[in-house]
Amino acid sequence: MLAGLVSYLESIKARDPAPRTRWEILLYPGVWAVGLHRIAHWLFRGELYFLARLVNHIARFLTAIDIHPGAVIGRNFFIDHGFVVIGETAEIGDDVTIYQQVTLGGTNPTNGTAGKRHPTLSDGVIIGSGAQVLGPIVVGARARIGANAVVTKDVPEGVTMVGIPARSTLVAVERTAGNFLPYGTPCSENFDPATQKLEILQCEVEQLRKRLAELMDEREGRERDSA
Repeated sequence: MLAGLVSYLESIKARDPAPRTRWEILLYPGVWAVGLHRIAHWLFRGELYFLARLVNHIARFLTAIDIHPGAVIGRNFFIDHGFVVIGETAEIGDDVTIYQQVTLGGTNPTNGTAGKRHPTLSDGVIIGSGAQVLGPIVVGARARIGANAVVTKDVPEGVTMVGIPARSTLVAVERTAGNFLPYGTPCSENFDPATQKLEILQCEVEQLRKRLAELMDEREGRERDSA
């Protein structure tokens, strides 16, 4: 058990350069949330639903991370910072990393408690801050979800998804220790075509407004001269 904890803490240290020692990592809210979830999930599987929910509420109060007791979580799951919501039927593989303000949400309440309503994250997935992964979709192994992306369809293995709605993008992968890519996307300049189009339209609108203002001034000047 101790060896497993040490291995878990080392896996986090490999993905987060901030902590100097393992003791610091033990203070992370994500570590406490996952640990308490293990207890809640054990109670949930034993059909002790009220107790499972009680542990869940305590964990949410202490960590600001809400993981439903029914969610299935693999090894070395790391929640960096917090404010994360993970739904009941979510399934998370090994070595998955999630940053702050991520939601693994459900989109089909008609399935009821027995239905699959939440995402499945395969091994090695990275989800950037603010991303929303919604519905009973599958995110393939080693896929990356960029910050603030909204994913509603299956994601192939090794693909990087950005935008709203999220779509795959070709990015130059920045290699770090262990090939881990923080926040799911490189920090170099990579432009989203949809964002570029919106920026171009915004510029055109600003130019039209400026030209319209000039024409209005010219018209008012002519009216004053004629008066």
